Amino acid sequence: MRCHRLKLGKPIHPIAKVTAISGFNGDVRLKPLSRYFDEYIGGVGLTIGSNPENSKSVSIQFVTGQGKRRRFKFHGINTQKTAEDIVGKTVYVETSNDANINMISKNLIDYKVVNELGDFIGNLIDVMWLPNNDAYIINNGEKEFLIPIIPEVIKCLDHKEQKIIIKMMDGLLD
Repeated sequence: MRCHRLKLGKPIHPIAKVTAISGFNGDVRLKPLSRYFDEYIGGVGLTIGSNPENSKSVSIQFVTGQGKRRRFKFHGINTQKTAEDIVGKTVYVETSNDANINMISKNLIDYKVVNELGDFIGNLIDVMWLPNNDAYIINNGEKEFLIPIIPEVIKCLDHKEQKIIIKMMDGLLD
C-alpha cells in the first residue's frame, strides 16, 4: 500500500483562544487549544481570526507572567480597545507537513483505522491528550479502543484515503 502521508499545502491548526484583555496596553490572556501551544506561540506563522480563512498574520511581542497567569502582547495591539476586538478570536499556526501537531489534529476525526495488511480496525472518533502520550479513540461499532499515538504504532496518516495505518502489537486491542 502506498502511503500518502501529507496533504498539499501547509497545515493550519488552532492553538489558542483569546479569552480576555489584561491591563490597558493591549495585553491578552490565551487559553491553549493544543498540547503544542508553548512550542508554537512564540514562533512564526501565527494568524488570528474567527477561522483560518479570514485570519490575519500576527506575532508575539512579549509574554509576562508564568503558567496560567501569563499575559501575551501581540505586535500592533497596543490599546485596551484593540485588545477587546480580538477577544473570542482563535490563534492559528501554519506548520510543516511533518510536524507532530498534525498527528493530533481534529481533522483526522472519522478517518478509518486499518492495520498494515489493510484490515479494518474501526473509525477515529476522538483524540485524547494524556500525560505520557496522546491516544486515538477508535470505535468499531461494538467496542472502543485507545491507540497510543507513538511512532511504533502509528505507521502512516493517509490523507488521500482518509485512513490511519497502525502496526498491530500484542494487547493493543484487548
